[in-house]
Amino acid sequence: MLTQIINGKILTPQGWLKNGSIILRDGKILEVTNCDLAIIGANVVDAKGMYVVPGFIDMHVHGGGGRDFQEGTEDAFRTAVAAHGKHGTTCIFPTLSSSTVPMIERAVETCNKLMKEKDSPILGLHLEGHYINHNKAGAQIHDWIKNPDPNEYIPIVEHSDCLTRWDAAPELPGALQFGRYCAEKGILPSIGHTNAEYEDVKAAFEAGFTHVTHFYNAMPGFHNKMGYKYEGTVESVYLIDDMTIECIADGIHVPPTILRMAYKIKGVERMALITDALAVAASGPDAKAFDKRVIIEDGVCKLADRSALAGSIATTDRLVRTMVLQAEVPLEDAVRMASETPAHIMGISGRKGALSRGKDADVLILDEKLKVRCVWQMGKIIENSLFQ
Repeated sequence: MLTQIINGKILTPQGWLKNGSIILRDGKILEVTNCDLAIIGANVVDAKGMYVVPGFIDMHVHGGGGRDFQEGTEDAFRTAVAAHGKHGTTCIFPTLSSSTVPMIERAVETCNKLMKEKDSPILGLHLEGHYINHNKAGAQIHDWIKNPDPNEYIPIVEHSDCLTRWDAAPELPGALQFGRYCAEKGILPSIGHTNAEYEDVKAAFEAGFTHVTHFYNAMPGFHNKMGYKYEGTVESVYLIDDMTIECIADGIHVPPTILRMAYKIKGVERMALITDALAVAASGPDAKAFDKRVIIEDGVCKLADRSALAGSIATTDRLVRTMVLQAEVPLEDAVRMASETPAHIMGISGRKGALSRGKDADVLILDEKLKVRCVWQMGKIIENSLFQ
């Protein structure tokens, strides 16, 4: 089946293309052309002058649609993935916060199975814990946190085909060895939930920690100790040009002014947008968090004692709107940070992240208010309100 999308402003790697068309066939982008003449036999879709952009990639997301990936079941995974798909996430990396080994093994088994399905939007599993700093644990469960243990993580990695990323605090004993091991296995080690200062961050980068988890959250910035000034994790990461970051761009976890500053310093190529969404994202008004300690207040998830934020209720389309409407970032760059940049960071840019010939047919149509109106995932429509 041939699909041709016409009459839209198409975001290509070279910039916006007007009066052109994008042609999809067999789950791939057959062509992006400056010609919008209708092809005989094609299913022609009129984008009505709206924006045609690459599908979004969420590389840090805990759940949605009322379900959490920590449940580890096939039904939970499918429900959460489908919920985010309606908001433009065409490629997803399910994320577990600090978990027990049996919980990780169950999620690995499910993820392995689902990734083998044809045209699966799941391209890997992300473990956010449990090798993190107790003092920066935030909403994560302290009883499950520990130092990196090769007797534990090596068997997990060896029995998994789906692990693509694992986070750790680099100042912990054994963390650099852990990072080197992950990097050698093709798993992205990422700095997260940490008290690291410059020497820690520099050593971590040299060990393979080239990425930083939810930048600004669960890490220190510039601070005083005994009257002396010290750089925090934030400043240390800014000083390492090639280190990439991800930000929860809901406008609450990181305020719009700081999102804009991170964008100006790191640039679109080294800054990705993530939801860090919990089960309550993309769900009904009566949805509750998977973690019973968590409440929803002021448009964000918090621990009930309000001691820490616990994750977001955002979807990827909201991230783009926040960056454009509040952080005053150009639309093309906001979209790239939700598609092209995460594709590069996660090593899938050969298939995903841009509207160009030969890439997977993950395509969105956004209206003038940057709301999702149509979603193609691998060439199949999974959301369509274009003609309503």
